[in-house]
Amino acid sequence: MKPPTTSVFDLPERLCAKADPGLVADDERHFTAIEESLRRSIAELSDRLDTTRRAAGGKGRQAVERDQEIRRLTARVRTLRRYGLDLCLGRMVGADGAEPVYVGRLGLTDGAGGRLLVDWRSPAAEPFFGATHANPMGLASRRRYRWTHGRITDYWDEVFTADGLAGHAALDDQSALVASLGASRSARMRDVLSTIQADQDAIIRAGSRGALVVDGGPGTGKTVVALHRTAYLLHADPRLGARRGGVLFVGPHQPYLSYVADVLPSLGEEDVQICTLRDLVPEGTAAAAETDPAVARLKASADLVRAVDAAVRFYEEPPTTGLRVGIEDAELRVSADDWARAFEAATPGTPHNDARDDVWEELLTALLERYHGEEPEAAVRRSLARHRDLVAAFGRAWPLLDPTDVVADLWSVPAYLHRCAPWLSVDEIRTLRRADPRAWTVADLPLLDAARQRVGDPAASRRRRRDEAVLAAQRERMDTVVDALIATHAYDDGEGLMTMLRGEDMRTSLVDSSALAVAEPDALAGPFAHVVVDEAQELTDAQWQMLLARCPSRSFTVVGDRAQARHGFTESWRERLERVGFDRVEVTSLTVNYRTPAPVMAAAEPVIRAVLPDANVPTSIRTGDVPVRHGARADLGAVVDGWLAAHPEGTACVVGDPAFPATPRVRSLTPELAKGLEFDLVVLVDPAAFGDGITGAVDRYVAMTRATRQLVVLTGQ
Repeated sequence: MKPPTTSVFDLPERLCAKADPGLVADDERHFTAIEESLRRSIAELSDRLDTTRRAAGGKGRQAVERDQEIRRLTARVRTLRRYGLDLCLGRMVGADGAEPVYVGRLGLTDGAGGRLLVDWRSPAAEPFFGATHANPMGLASRRRYRWTHGRITDYWDEVFTADGLAGHAALDDQSALVASLGASRSARMRDVLSTIQADQDAIIRAGSRGALVVDGGPGTGKTVVALHRTAYLLHADPRLGARRGGVLFVGPHQPYLSYVADVLPSLGEEDVQICTLRDLVPEGTAAAAETDPAVARLKASADLVRAVDAAVRFYEEPPTTGLRVGIEDAELRVSADDWARAFEAATPGTPHNDARDDVWEELLTALLERYHGEEPEAAVRRSLARHRDLVAAFGRAWPLLDPTDVVADLWSVPAYLHRCAPWLSVDEIRTLRRADPRAWTVADLPLLDAARQRVGDPAASRRRRRDEAVLAAQRERMDTVVDALIATHAYDDGEGLMTMLRGEDMRTSLVDSSALAVAEPDALAGPFAHVVVDEAQELTDAQWQMLLARCPSRSFTVVGDRAQARHGFTESWRERLERVGFDRVEVTSLTVNYRTPAPVMAAAEPVIRAVLPDANVPTSIRTGDVPVRHGARADLGAVVDGWLAAHPEGTACVVGDPAFPATPRVRSLTPELAKGLEFDLVVLVDPAAFGDGITGAVDRYVAMTRATRQLVVLTGQ
């Protein structure tokens, strides 16, 4: 192998000892091979991508598979070009004296098939993340790299055996993890893959059957685990691929989604659906917060969500009276039994509007069986389908429903709500009633979602009927043309053309389907093979139903902290999840705070323990040398300006002053919207104003623990 022409190492002068050829020569040679492999791989993948794009699109599954292959190749090329040599995270040296194993974001081989990088998600890479001094997992040493603009600007070695020191390691006082934690924050979550810790990695690689709860306090890396577990499961578990439904990732709010937006693409996963609960229904974008605690409590119940089914069943009760239907040469009667049998044609689980067509067809079939006239069946069916009284009666018996109408009626018609939710008291029904039933709040979203799941798309039935009418008209025209050709023998060439024209397949193939309406699929409708939920402690029973409806397998990763639940969380995770519908629940815990400096945690811990004595407060490993600072509210501008002047990099957040103007480096957020984020500087303004009880204490605790370097608390004038 030829030696590198340019060193991949760009170590600063203070780290010149780490540039010793005895420590980095093997790496230099290996990176030369990686560079050559990358050039070859990008060229080969680009050629395959061009060939696939030029290939015929095909139909049905063939077209879907072609599109999936294009997305897969595009993502692979994009990742290789995005990272280059810094695909490599580090290397492991085994205690058995074997050649070092280099770990990367993706697997990579040389021209002869030799392994250059093992994918970080593969079993072979597990010791790189999981080895500890207590359990070396067969390693003598481990090296992690810090990359800056495609060059290695630092690296750290950890040694697990005495032999690991023998000229193969450069030890120093600062580990890769500590260096990473001390780095300035940015508007997007930094890449932390190379510093995943053993306790986090064990959870990332856990199985996907049932619900896995990841319980951890502030700074324990819950979000990091959630994101990397998503990428790991997509790679390691074939049951979760896009063809089986894929993965849905649910975050608490839009600032959080923006913060983590780069993480999954950086791990090579671009097909994961990422959203908030608001995004699951169209009304979520404009929905206001529910200001009435009594209404919020009632609508948080899963029982009220299930009442939506009763609300729809109200419109699926067959008429008890008959109907006479007169057509050209006969009078037919629809009996109560006919209505009942037609309604039974609706397959259980089929949305109301979708089942409507099946019920209609069953009703027409019952009438056709009674017809004994001379007209062709197709003509009689058309006459029945256009019969004004029959169509009107069916519209009343099985109406086309709009899901928003169903929910709005619950809040505006007390008798209807009482029928659908008979356990509600008169006072509770009165509490839920409102002047504008369509003034949607966040508390309405689970019911709107349940209604949409139960009712279906009201436009879908209309589209199907319109499409059927278009196709029927085209077939009628084609029949006329074909019949004319057959009658004139215009194409009787002895090759069997007349036989082909008489065939149903030929007549059908002549119909142009391009005129049919095409609806965009709802990417968030599911079903999904796995769902990841971050900040899950905030979900109500009703909101859990939204997610369970999208994942029939109940395969979930549930990430949260009971101590950060704004409205309290008195149960255990197992009790909560089993109550809302899970049957298999495993609970794991993260107890080490990697993010929050000890002085900040020392100030935050009493705040939460005052209301939750058993809160899972993690132990901070960062000692920190900046004490928590206190001052007056009038100092806010000076505090922020002074910090910006002293710190050319990093981000800050002002919590508690909505009027403070945000900038690219300084956010202004409520405690609720700060959840899940992190900043170098956090300035709390009048934290006592956040409120009393659990909610106020949790908001203060959450806001304080967003700080990764400094916390400033301002009160008074």
